Amino acid sequence: MRHRAVARRAGLPLASTTYYFSSLEDLIACAVEHVGLREGEQLRDRISALSRRRRGAEATADILVDLLIGDNPERVTEQVISRYERYIACARQPGLRDIQRRILRQRSDAVVEVVERSGRSVRAELVTALVCAVDGAVVAALVGDGDGPRATARATLIDVIDVLAPFN
Repeated sequence: MRHRAVARRAGLPLASTTYYFSSLEDLIACAVEHVGLREGEQLRDRISALSRRRRGAEATADILVDLLIGDNPERVTEQVISRYERYIACARQPGLRDIQRRILRQRSDAVVEVVERSGRSVRAELVTALVCAVDGAVVAALVGDGDGPRATARATLIDVIDVLAPFN
């Protein structure tokens, strides 16, 4: 990524990107932070609309898939690819890791809230396993010939939800 490419994609003059950002790294960090804030808002909005009631494995999996992957099939693939590209970029650029860790905590906290609102409980160390199971299923689905990221993540969640997040 370069200032010129960012300016072109945003439809702005090159000078605006070099004026507001001291370096390319600063621009990238701000972009990652911005995306993380948007994702956090989306997570909170979805959770606020979720009622508290006991849900079976399939219903809980459906909600978690919508939460973690998105519910708009036309946009899902691009958003998901962008998310995992950010993970890799943050692994390569240590300065971005704290930002990405905050984003991951938001996702994990959202999963805990969905699980609790579904009449289930999950231990802290198992939240990570649940999120990682979804992430692994999605990445595999992006390169596979199967049913796609949402269906693959849903099937994975149905398989593990009763073990990782049993009913209270």
